[in-house]
Amino acid sequence: MTHLDLTILVIDENAIRASIIEEGLHEAGHSRVTVVHEVNGIARVIESLQPDVIFIDLENPNRDMMEHLFQLTRTVGRPIAMFVDRSDTASIEAAVDAGVSAYIVDGLKKERVKPILDMAVSRFNAFSRLQRELADAKSALEERKIVERAKGILMKMRSLSEEQAFALLRQTAMNEKKKIADIAQSVVTAAGLLM
Repeated sequence: MTHLDLTILVIDENAIRASIIEEGLHEAGHSRVTVVHEVNGIARVIESLQPDVIFIDLENPNRDMMEHLFQLTRTVGRPIAMFVDRSDTASIEAAVDAGVSAYIVDGLKKERVKPILDMAVSRFNAFSRLQRELADAKSALEERKIVERAKGILMKMRSLSEEQAFALLRQTAMNEKKKIADIAQSVVTAAGLLM
């Protein structure tokens, strides 16, 4: 998907401010822009529209509305740019925790819309990549633990050295065209049944 094929949702209760964002997006070459002026029921709109990027503009957001929007942004898994007229540290921290990719205080000008969109998308992608890498690292660690446990079981039950136990796991994995971790898991499971 090219950058210009993005489906963009703009949530803004103020029509004038919404048109500034919309104009900025159109000038940047984005044609698939949907503007919604009502925060209530927005989850359904997101569900049906499946936007690639969401712009949220709040002139003077109250606590409840911010909390409602943050709950939403936590679950969406999309780049989100949020404009607010004024903010406090707690709101900014809450926005970052909720997965808002770009949080802009007092700077709604149409020239800024494109760079902010680009920043939101690239920050979101970088963060997603970090999350994937973290998940991969965690599962690699889990796999290593299981392989170690399986080696220990084989060493004890078959009186093998550590190298022999690992070689047996590797050979079995190759024969069965499976990952070593899967074979190790089978060994651990079987040992659990036998002990």
